[in-house]
Order: sequence, then structure tokens, then C-alpha cells
Amino acid sequence: MSNEAANISGESQRARWKYLDRILSRPGPFTDPDWEPGEPVIESLSRSKILVIGAGGLGCEILKNLALSGFKDLHVIDMDTIDVSNLNRQFLFRHADVGKHKAEVAARFVEKRVKGVKITPYCGKIQDKDEEYYMQFAMIVCGLDSIEARRWINATLVGMVDMQNPDSLKPLIDGGTEGFKGQARVIFPTMTSCIECQLDMHAPRAAVPLCTLATIPRQPQHCIEWAHIIAWEEERKDITLDNDDPEHITWLYQKALKRAQEFDISGVTYSMTQGVVKNIIPAIASTNAIVAASCCNEAFKIATNTNPFLGFPETDNYMMYTGDESVYTYTFQHMKKPDCPVCSEENLARPLQVDSRSSLQEFLEGLAERPEAQLKKPSIRSEEKSLYYQFPPDLEEQTRGNLSKKLADLVSNGEEVAITDPAFPLQFKYKLIFQ
Repeated sequence: MSNEAANISGESQRARWKYLDRILSRPGPFTDPDWEPGEPVIESLSRSKILVIGAGGLGCEILKNLALSGFKDLHVIDMDTIDVSNLNRQFLFRHADVGKHKAEVAARFVEKRVKGVKITPYCGKIQDKDEEYYMQFAMIVCGLDSIEARRWINATLVGMVDMQNPDSLKPLIDGGTEGFKGQARVIFPTMTSCIECQLDMHAPRAAVPLCTLATIPRQPQHCIEWAHIIAWEEERKDITLDNDDPEHITWLYQKALKRAQEFDISGVTYSMTQGVVKNIIPAIASTNAIVAASCCNEAFKIATNTNPFLGFPETDNYMMYTGDESVYTYTFQHMKKPDCPVCSEENLARPLQVDSRSSLQEFLEGLAERPEAQLKKPSIRSEEKSLYYQFPPDLEEQTRGNLSKKLADLVSNGEEVAITDPAFPLQFKYKLIFQ
């Protein structure tokens, strides 16, 4: 390439970012007096290493928006492969991509369309990575459809904070959508309220009675739940169900499909099976676009300091959006909870109203549906002894006899218990208050 051609190519590349230069090359109405516009802030933006978690409907939008906002060093994590049902809203994928890893395809697509951007994909779980991996990023942007994954990354980032090392504090920008509703929030670990503080805003779905699942299913979801809850326990109880194992999901899908055919119910698909088992929330492309834009706006503001951003201490940190009947947004400050098991410095035990006549098994099963707990495989210890442990098998067998005992026979009113769940890297403390 001649020098003249190279200059023209460079000028055309620079012209693409003209709209960004207008923001970054001059002070604005919201910039601090000591803020310096120009090349330093432009270079800082392009060097910022950003991690995107999720490459689905929301993640595709986030990845594309960040690339078009001047970020040039992006990483993306997603464990899923592309399904035909994804194509109506996950616009980075094509029919030829079905069966391929979402992170790989999304990264290559955006790199091809936005020159100069480097995207490093990882096809796997966020739990595969350690704190050293997350420490390299300037911030993390989440486009997840799983409450469990949100809680895990939230707890991990809070646990990484070292008051002697300012670089250990990694802003977490979290987006979520459900139909025509969505939210974007910014979390500064240990400084603002975290996802665990806000957990009761994401109440689990209502359970379907077991009698309906076992005798008279009416919907395709009932057949899937039957396969998930009843058939697996009857036929594969020696195998721990892994919601992310394609072989396990395929087995559930085939069982659910057969049961649906027996009751003349249509609509059971592999994608639906995966959604029901993993509690995946349905998404709409327009909502994804709006929420992703809000998330990336916050990432840009945090990286450049050109405007006030959500989540700065003592300001609004949560944006809600609804498009059901009109377009409405609202921002507010979600406060830290002093008894939050993740970000509270006081490490207080949360009070939990319980029926003293309930068995330990009923109590533990109920934790999955409590909005403030949502623990699916809990192990529990009182102040004096171990009450029940899911793992290892020897300890489970030793403590299994307590499951049938009443709470009143195992703990006293107001006693603190410690509960753990393999899905989360922390211990939950509750004070049991008898009703």
C-alpha cells in the first residue's frame, strides 16, 4: 500500500469515530473542571479492557455497542451454543452458525464489522475463571439470563476488593430484560448496593403442584418439569443433573416430548426444555437494544468521566424501563442492606420467619422459593452442630436423619444458622425466628 493510500485509509478510519471525538476532544456541560479532553482520554478508552458476560440477546447488543463506542480490547464469555430459536433476536448469528459457540461467532462477527477492535472469546462458565482472570479488566458488563450466575460474579467481585489496592475494585454493569421490561444498574463492589442486596426484586417463579405434573399436565412446561423433577429422580438419581450438560438436557427433552405426546400436548422443544430447566427469561429484541444501550452508556461514562454515571456513591444506581403500554424509565438509588451476606461489613445474620413445626427438609426445600434466599442445594449448620450437608456422600448420609425432624427439635428460637450452596462462593447467615 502506498503512503497516500495509507493516509486515506487512516483518515477514513478516523472519520468513523468523529462523533466520539466531539465528546472526548472538548469539555462538556457535565465534565469536571480538571478533566482533560483530547488524545489521552481517547487512548485511555481504547486501552480499557472490558469483559462482557453473556453473548445472547442482550450480550450481542452489548458487544456491538461497546465496539462502536471506542472500546478496542473486549473479552466475552458464554457457555452456550447457537440454536435456531436464537436467530430471531440475536442478530450476530446466522443459520449457518447453528451449533457453534455463541462467544466465538459473536467475537468474529463484530471484529469483522468494526475494524481495529480485538475480541477474545471464552466458551465456558464464568466459574471456570479465577480472581486473577477478573482482576485484569477495567469493568465487567453482564448480559445474563441467570440469577445464579449474576449472584456468583457479584460475590466474586465483592470478595476481590482490597482496600489497599484501588485497582481491585471492578465496576459491575448489569443489564436484564423480561419481555417489555428491563433494568440497567451499576454496582461498585463494597461501595454501593450489590445484586444480593437486590435479590428480593427477582422473586423465583411460582412452583407447579406436583400432583399436576404427575397426573394431569396441561402445558408443555408441565411435561418438562415432570421430566426434570420426577423422571430424572426415578431413572437417573445416581447422576447429579447438570443444567449446562447438553446430554442431560437432551435426555430431559426426549422424556418431556414423549410425555407430551401421551397427553396430546404440543410445543415441547429442546430450547423450551433448556429455558424451563435453567429458568431462562423470554427476551424481546427491542427491549434488549434499549437496555444494552443504557449499559454501554454507563460503561462509556465510567471509562471517560465525560458525564455523571449511575452508581456513583450517594446517587441513583438503578434504571428501570418498561415498554408495555408506553415507554417509561425511572432511576432511583437502591440502598445497601446492612444484613447483606455479600457486601455488608457487619456480617449480620438475616432474620428469617419460620414455622417451628416444619421439618428440616420442608425448610430447606422452601429456601429455593424464598425471594431473599433462592438457594437450591443448601447445606445447613447451627451454632452447635451440622444439621444437614448435601456433600460429600458420607456426610450426607450421617446427617440425613435430621431431615424428618422438626425445626423446634434442632434449633432454638432466634438461633443463628449458617447455610451454604455449591452455586455460590460464600456463606449465608440467618437468624431463625419461630412464628
